[in-house]
Amino acid sequence: MPHLKRARSPDWSSGESWDYRDCYSSHKYRRVSHSSERENKRHKNHHHLKPSDGHYLETKSLNEHMEYHDGKHEYRDGYKMEYRNGCRNRECRHDRYHYSHHNYSKSGKPDSGRSQQSSRERHRPKKHLSGTSNDSHSKSHRQRRTKNVEDDEEGHLVYHTGDRLKARYEIVCTLGEGAFGKVVECIDLKRLVSSSLLLTCSGCVQMLDWFDHHGHICIAFELLGLSTYDFLKENNFMPFPMHQIKHMAYQLCRALNSLHCNKLTHTDLKPENILFMNSDHDIEYNSKTKRDERTVKNPDIKVVDFGSATFDDEHHSTVVSTRHYRAPEVILELGWSNPCDVWSVGCILLEYYLGLTLFQTHDSREHLAMMERVLGPIPSSMISRTRKRKYFHHERLDWDENSSAGRYVRRRCKPLKEYMVCQDSDHRELFDLIGKMLEYEPSRRISLDQALHHPFFSTKKKGRSWITK
Repeated sequence: MPHLKRARSPDWSSGESWDYRDCYSSHKYRRVSHSSERENKRHKNHHHLKPSDGHYLETKSLNEHMEYHDGKHEYRDGYKMEYRNGCRNRECRHDRYHYSHHNYSKSGKPDSGRSQQSSRERHRPKKHLSGTSNDSHSKSHRQRRTKNVEDDEEGHLVYHTGDRLKARYEIVCTLGEGAFGKVVECIDLKRLVSSSLLLTCSGCVQMLDWFDHHGHICIAFELLGLSTYDFLKENNFMPFPMHQIKHMAYQLCRALNSLHCNKLTHTDLKPENILFMNSDHDIEYNSKTKRDERTVKNPDIKVVDFGSATFDDEHHSTVVSTRHYRAPEVILELGWSNPCDVWSVGCILLEYYLGLTLFQTHDSREHLAMMERVLGPIPSSMISRTRKRKYFHHERLDWDENSSAGRYVRRRCKPLKEYMVCQDSDHRELFDLIGKMLEYEPSRRISLDQALHHPFFSTKKKGRSWITK
């Protein structure tokens, strides 16, 4: 099945500006609707499951953003579930979706015919599932399977609407497919987990159950709403309002700080891996842009996709993170730890503010050139330590500003403070925080614990409360 594609964000050079969004209040709006009808129609009185969220199930080519799946953004209150082909020594790869079910060929290797490199290029460390099962056990186990349980040629479980897993989870529909898995929505027939649990959990997605279904490892997660990237895309890449950026930023920093305090680095933070708990929204007509604009009703978010999360004492692979959110120490192979997450958060917050990806590139040298254009020269201390000498000449980035690539970088990027659309205190404080998150040297980069005490979070917009529960 073809991979789903991510749509390209509006070009920086298009000339379109969103400057009015928080600094101008005179534009008249006409209310069109009050919520997402698609989502509301699907609410039922029982819990649901799905293997993973359908709005991430895609990979991308190197040369373009890929179009997202538009027909599967409808969710129910409840849970999600992930199932994986039961084979030994799996490589944990999660491209464009935060839960994946890993499908492997009979040889135990990924099906290369279905995998492509992502345009938001990312490398995953190899990880192995713990357990005592082996290939012979798996083979004998499959021989004992009931006659009505089968896999397709790619290792996916063959299922139909109404099928039940573990006599508890009834399959409702397929939400999407990725390179290594399928995503289904299910109804939890036993409702063993109370909704109150979901309201009191942390800012990270909660795993509710797991089991083996005839060789497929299944994991049940709480069901969330759209990803913040999907919401941006469906809103024509209109930026989030400042009070919602502040709300989401605080929750994001708090959730990740909890990970860091437990000596865990996420390593794959991006808008696709940050989900709204409920993506119901209002729609208003903006007379200036002559288009409908969506505003999410509840900006509470959760972090997902821990497939690449790495403990401090675990092996650290050389390259981590999706390309656009990759820290300079990762590109220069200087080693990484918790601060690489902080860099990613800085990129994400700027994307929420602009509606556009800051470092839109697929090449490391060009990526470094973009960083220098936005943040100034790379410190000589980092240049002197890196093994990636091919990027430098005489202790400076080897980059021709007069080449076509150089003109592209100059046209697309500008110094950080020039992206600020007005001089209100919230805007100045946000950019001060982002600047501290985008420090080249990891040792000088602000920690997330420090970020939570930044002045950006100590103020609130007049008449609007943003502090989270």
